[in-house]
Amino acid sequence: MPQPAYKRVVLKLSGEALAGDMGYGIEASVISSIAEQIKEIVKLGVQVAIVVGGGNIWRGIAGSAKGIDRATADYMGMLATVMNSMALQDGLEKTGVPTRVQTSIEMRQVAEPYIRRKAIRHLEKDRVVIFAAGTGNPYFSTDTTAALRAAEIEAEVILMAKNKVDGVYNSDPSINPDAIKYDNLSFLDVLNQGLGVMDSTASSLCMDNHIPLVVFSIMEEGNIKRAIMGEKIGTIVKG
Repeated sequence: MPQPAYKRVVLKLSGEALAGDMGYGIEASVISSIAEQIKEIVKLGVQVAIVVGGGNIWRGIAGSAKGIDRATADYMGMLATVMNSMALQDGLEKTGVPTRVQTSIEMRQVAEPYIRRKAIRHLEKDRVVIFAAGTGNPYFSTDTTAALRAAEIEAEVILMAKNKVDGVYNSDPSINPDAIKYDNLSFLDVLNQGLGVMDSTASSLCMDNHIPLVVFSIMEEGNIKRAIMGEKIGTIVKG
């Protein structure tokens, strides 16, 4: 039986992916689908940590553009990621997958505070750990959170699940029908060409800590397992 290519991973989900066709809020059927896909890879013995964005509820940069103080807008975005994390936890536990939410901003009534050693212990006990509230600091994206947590828990790869694209392109494929999709890239390519894979802070963190990135579409059922098994889907970004 084929073995997974990775033992411990960080799955980065965009908040928009949880909204489904609605475009905003949380779509229950999407949560169920993602939960079933995660359950499938947990059964393979893969240790899974998740970082989820909050763009389906609130985006800090957009709020800042409307005149809200940037730090305040970012903290509001962190709270949005907590809501998404709790919804994801509920979906996973309904499928029988034990899950813990750890937040960078303490709110003990709803989740554990982030403690690195505790997170690793949960993973070793085959629990899915969801990292919520970003890094706990404004001006940092959830991409940076994924890179930081991956380095801290010594994850082998970041699986970046997208809802609008199936990899990295040289320009926006929704605008340019002739956009070229890359199969392999280096983090230096991403930084030098300004490709919208993840922000520069996150890219630098991944490059410095030798954490590869697999960018693929979450919209196709079974893609998370394909990425885990090492199949050639999406775009692989390495140092």
